[in-house]
Amino acid sequence: MRRLPHHPRALRGLFATLLTALAVVAALVTATAPAQADTTICEQYGSTTIQGRYVVQNNRWGTSATQCVTATDTGFRLTQADGSVPTNGAPKSYPSVFNGCHYTNCSPGTALPARISSISSAPSSISYGYVGDAVYNASYDIWLDPTPRTDGVNRTEIMIWLNKVGPIQPIGSQVGTATVGGRTWQVWSGGNGSNDVLSFVAPSAISSWSFDVMDFVEETVARGMAQNDWYLTSVQAGFEPWQNGAGLAVNSFSSTVNTGGGNPGGPAACTVSYATNVWPGGFTADVTVRNTGSSAVEGWNLAFTLPSGQRVTNAWNASVSPSSGAVTASGLGGNARIAPGGSQNFGFQGTYSGTFARPNGFSLNGTACTAA
Repeated sequence: MRRLPHHPRALRGLFATLLTALAVVAALVTATAPAQADTTICEQYGSTTIQGRYVVQNNRWGTSATQCVTATDTGFRLTQADGSVPTNGAPKSYPSVFNGCHYTNCSPGTALPARISSISSAPSSISYGYVGDAVYNASYDIWLDPTPRTDGVNRTEIMIWLNKVGPIQPIGSQVGTATVGGRTWQVWSGGNGSNDVLSFVAPSAISSWSFDVMDFVEETVARGMAQNDWYLTSVQAGFEPWQNGAGLAVNSFSSTVNTGGGNPGGPAACTVSYATNVWPGGFTADVTVRNTGSSAVEGWNLAFTLPSGQRVTNAWNASVSPSSGAVTASGLGGNARIAPGGSQNFGFQGTYSGTFARPNGFSLNGTACTAA
């Protein structure tokens, strides 16, 4: 049997070789292990939250074939996209990540809906991963409406096509070109029977970009397809696949909506009272939010986090979404505005497990409120 050398330098060299080999093995294991935060969704309209502030949604509405998305720490990837639909019609789906509200599903702590005139800027960034064996567009959607609605289809949809693969085209017809956000776009205008659609199509693929959403909103207002007293209700980034699509990915997404700067929308100060009626396993909450600032709050959104084990079962005078964790209550129709010195009241019923507790803090359109 061969003996190991006893010379210290030789031993140090042997240990260094072993440590290097172990490091290589560890790196390989790390590289191939799935991210612990990844969540796969195959339900037709299933969704989950990422980064504590955005919602990833499967949103398969144009086909019965299986579609699955896997939410990551920073975005999502389309892991299964079976079937195809005719390329002269609507796409199969719109798997996407969004900030704002989509059919009562509101992202945690969102500032949306917000009146257009109150928004000073809305910076966003996006990074896409593309595939070649599919027919699809990579579309960033911006939704506008005359009211701060959170529960359905909106009046005007702005679509930014950052990539187009295959024989597909936007709704309507091309009406010219425009320079928006420092880039030149083909501009298409039309309607889908439910809402108006204004599309901006890139002449070549854009894989990543940082821009201000308000550049496109202002262009839409200038074309008479929206007004400054309307509301921005959501921004969404994803894909519309017609054929296949597995492997498409939003690698990263960010969206911020800044209000204030002398415009109505962002309160200077606010207070919140939170009165409860509690019984074993259930409770009701009566919430009053008061604007103690000097300007009106248009399209109010009150963000707070429900303690662990609590879940909202129904609400009145506001929409409250999601049902647990970091939630946002949004004004509805006639109670969407809070005048200076004025208040709005809403309530909800819920369930709880363990010991009942109250939320620790509230913020109104991004401004922290004090307890009344």
